[in-house]
Amino acid sequence: MEKVLLEAKGVGKDFGGNVVLKDVNFTLHEGEILGLVGENGAGKSTLMNIIFGMSVIANTGGHSGELLLNGQPVNFKTPIDALKAGVGMVHQEFNLIPGFTVAENITLDMEKTKKSVISSVFGKKLETIDGKQNLVIAGESLDTLGVQIDPKGLVSEMPVGHKQFIEIAREITRDDVKLIIMDEPTAVLTESEADILISSLKRLSNLGIAIIFISHRLREIIDVCDKIIVLRDGIVVENLCSEDTDVHEIARLMVGRESNTNQEENAIKRNEINVDDKILEIENLWVDMPGEMVRDVSIDVYRGEILGIAGLAGQGKLGISNGILGTYPVGGSVRYNGEPLKLGDTFSILKKGISFVSEDRRGVGLLLDEPIFWNVGFNAMQVQDKFTKKVLGLKFRDEAAMKNVTNDYISSLAIRTTGPEQKARNLSGGNQQKVCLAKAFAMEPDLLFVSEPTRGIDIGAKELVLDALKETNQKNNTTVIMISSELEELRSICDRIAVITEGKIAGILQPDVAPERFGLLMSGESLEEVALES
Repeated sequence: MEKVLLEAKGVGKDFGGNVVLKDVNFTLHEGEILGLVGENGAGKSTLMNIIFGMSVIANTGGHSGELLLNGQPVNFKTPIDALKAGVGMVHQEFNLIPGFTVAENITLDMEKTKKSVISSVFGKKLETIDGKQNLVIAGESLDTLGVQIDPKGLVSEMPVGHKQFIEIAREITRDDVKLIIMDEPTAVLTESEADILISSLKRLSNLGIAIIFISHRLREIIDVCDKIIVLRDGIVVENLCSEDTDVHEIARLMVGRESNTNQEENAIKRNEINVDDKILEIENLWVDMPGEMVRDVSIDVYRGEILGIAGLAGQGKLGISNGILGTYPVGGSVRYNGEPLKLGDTFSILKKGISFVSEDRRGVGLLLDEPIFWNVGFNAMQVQDKFTKKVLGLKFRDEAAMKNVTNDYISSLAIRTTGPEQKARNLSGGNQQKVCLAKAFAMEPDLLFVSEPTRGIDIGAKELVLDALKETNQKNNTTVIMISSELEELRSICDRIAVITEGKIAGILQPDVAPERFGLLMSGESLEEVALES
């Protein structure tokens, strides 16, 4: 048995009297992979913030209990302290510089330099960066992860999956790294990319690097981790050996109740589709979205259906909705209810009864420094004149109405919050995602684009989100276009699934066909070849 690297003794944390962690104890050995699971709001991020020395902990009174690193007490006040001690962290939200190359991001603050005549006289600070050597270092780190990414490429042009590998490559490039905390590292990855990452984590483990692995993909937790800690309401409810458990037990422990982890069991009766009733007709759509360029998409969407859009990272699936709604330059033709849409004109499109839940919840989806009720009601108020009242002929926002509808969504979507007035910034990532959904639902759209709706949220919350999408589809006849990297989720609720490859629709399949057929389409096989394989 390797020696103990990290030990937590009675670690606890409260924010203004609200206890989010209580008496957390665990040990982590050198080269060990520890899985940390729990519902959103269970305390996972707070525990990691304590270990990594995030300023939010020190600025709110610190924490109780004790952390030991290599047997010595540590209390990191900043991430810089943690990094110096050999502790790195890959966050859910990217910390990359878009205008820098891949190599520049990976070696940032760790650049190799070379001497010059000036530096020989005036000292090391005037040495120049050795670009060639840094390219080699970055390439070696990427090779360790087993991914093909050009170190010379700009990060701004990289698909989201590649950005995650770049983040991880940066952490393993650090000198004397002992422990890497990974917060949902596979949330933005396709299944094939996630398999590559899991293999690379095992290689890092064999090199003696310990890993704390946070993921809502429970099968990944079992596949890659040596042991698993289950947090519920800030308390460790179980410490398991991965060999002695399964996804059903972990899910039950996480939520404190039986949970349906089998998406096929949760499948619903498919909608009857009227192919003569087209709500959306897309022809020759192109979108200039960095890393997700849509080249030539044509597809009809039928009223009342749930249409899934699947594809590997970087093939264009995220670009369709972002282009139509105006996030990136767009061209082509889109007709809605038989009339041309003014592409990119977000306000006029929202006015027609179309809503969009972006995959970029922090950058596009939320007003982070505003309360939840303001986020939920904002678009409906601005676009549809909802949640307003007149006083002496003047129009004012009706905050009471906004809070009432927000409380309804807090209940139906199980948003973990202190109330509708809590700022969106202070919610966990998964709960921010639910607020984005509530914001779209509040507009009662006829057509809803929803991109990566379950990214980074736990298994119980995924069921709630998918159920909410099915409910709005069935009760309100809302047509849903769901873009997701989770094929099984698409198969569980969609009526049809379109696969996009190299910026074009490679084919449309029924959700109940063999998963291998989707994989063949994603890999570039033609629809005819896929049919022959079946």
